[in-house]
Amino acid sequence: MIAVREAWKAGLLNLQNWPRNLLAGVIVGVVALPLAMAFAIASGVKPEQGLYTAIVAGVVVSLCGGSRVQIAGPTGAFIVILAGITARYGVDGLQLATLMAGAILLLLGITRLGSVIKYIPDPVIVGFTAGIGVIIWVGQWKDFFGLPAVTGEHFHQKLWHLLEALPQLHPATTLLALLGLAAVLYGPRLPYLARVPGPLLAMVLVSLLQALFQFDGVATIGSAFGGIPRGLPTPSLPEVTLPRILELIGPAFAIAMLGAIESLLSAVVADGMAGTRHDSNQELVGQGIANLLAPLFGGFAATGAIARTATNIRNGGNSPIAGVAHAATLVLIILFLAPLASSIPLCALAAILFVVAWNMSEARHFVRMVRRAPRADVAILLITFGLTVFSDLVIAVNIGVILAMLLFMRRMASSVEVQQLGGAELEGELRGQGVPTLPPGVLVYTIEGPLFFGAAETFERALAKTHSDPRLLVIRLGRVPFMDITGMQTLEEVIQQLRKRGVTVKLCEANPRVRHKLVRAGIVEAVGRKNYHASFVLALAACEGAVEEVGTA
Repeated sequence: MIAVREAWKAGLLNLQNWPRNLLAGVIVGVVALPLAMAFAIASGVKPEQGLYTAIVAGVVVSLCGGSRVQIAGPTGAFIVILAGITARYGVDGLQLATLMAGAILLLLGITRLGSVIKYIPDPVIVGFTAGIGVIIWVGQWKDFFGLPAVTGEHFHQKLWHLLEALPQLHPATTLLALLGLAAVLYGPRLPYLARVPGPLLAMVLVSLLQALFQFDGVATIGSAFGGIPRGLPTPSLPEVTLPRILELIGPAFAIAMLGAIESLLSAVVADGMAGTRHDSNQELVGQGIANLLAPLFGGFAATGAIARTATNIRNGGNSPIAGVAHAATLVLIILFLAPLASSIPLCALAAILFVVAWNMSEARHFVRMVRRAPRADVAILLITFGLTVFSDLVIAVNIGVILAMLLFMRRMASSVEVQQLGGAELEGELRGQGVPTLPPGVLVYTIEGPLFFGAAETFERALAKTHSDPRLLVIRLGRVPFMDITGMQTLEEVIQQLRKRGVTVKLCEANPRVRHKLVRAGIVEAVGRKNYHASFVLALAACEGAVEEVGTA
């Protein structure tokens, strides 16, 4: 409970801090109400399950996470994955996959892999979040326009069928949805409504109009789901069998990876806004516990919610009290106001998700990256985006990360330089030894950069340019930060080839880490311990002695 401990040390749990955190929690709870229901419906489950998820995750992450201002719950990033799991495996399968994802997140946190998640490149993150935004936006057309249900296994099929169905839009549903969309976007800009969250304003306004005029054909939570039950669910465990677990390993990993990325991104945003510093590994532990518990109470996958976390900070929340208060607000709403939810039109929630999709797409950032980023990064961005929309999110992220890794290795390999040093370049070091020039028959090469598998060919190619064989070849390793097995094997092969040609190789200046690897790999033995030197000065002195011995002989 690092977040609670840090808040205690900072004096944020004192009574004078409670009012501001309670107020922030209530505001966030009100904001979370329409979002939780909208995300649940879009994920293929009942609206109350989104509320249960927000309640359980909100409490657990606030108390057990690594950020004292993080607000957790269902988020838009999960919609695409969760809707697919629900359609294929049912709600029970979704809850089991969430349990498994919670265990994976807990394991990632315990093994301290939280910092590794942060190294996913920006083009991959922007590409798949923009793709998710497009899928959410198109997926809400049915409820926004009151269209008939469409079928289609792939995105392009659903899109085409929705376009064909657009002439059948329901006028009243569409007008209510447009009014809700305007309320989300422009309502908070009005003087008397500045403090009212846009999603809440849209939901209340559209619900009141539907309750007053009873437009025919407008789908509501009551007509679609039978309303929201008053009260909290009793804990229950989804069916757990070995075949079911094996079947859901892939979806569980997808939930875990996306949840880890989303929660840590939210924690980073929170740090920038609140001046805090989160613990990545503890955050994953908190998210893991939340996803283990949420399915037991009827919920599903949850993660850190950037928008709700930002709302918490803007309204004065600075301790875990706000997160707990947000969950308590949702509990009170379910206990006392649940019957009113039956009249909420689905088009109002679709309008809210339209705005969520736009915010997720980061369209301006996407366009700016396409215009300004290097072409290779733009290619990764567009490939990840295209695969997310037209194929699968998991495939998109995996391929995006693999391409980014290959691009990074190519750039690292191209940054490695292997060059021959002449007497003029070594003038200062030679003068210090009282030597005017390099001894005859001695060549010096220096390697700058990591000698790994991507750079092995560069090293081999550079040494191959030495057409006239010297008697002694000195390889300086002082600027090699690390070396992998491929680099060491290439070095050993070069040494053996040069030895067959009668060239003696000397190695020098390796840092302790690289030297340990050279000894362990047997390369120091292969070159001969008398031919390994801690410094270039010692290697140069040994070269002079070797040249003199050859001359005397």
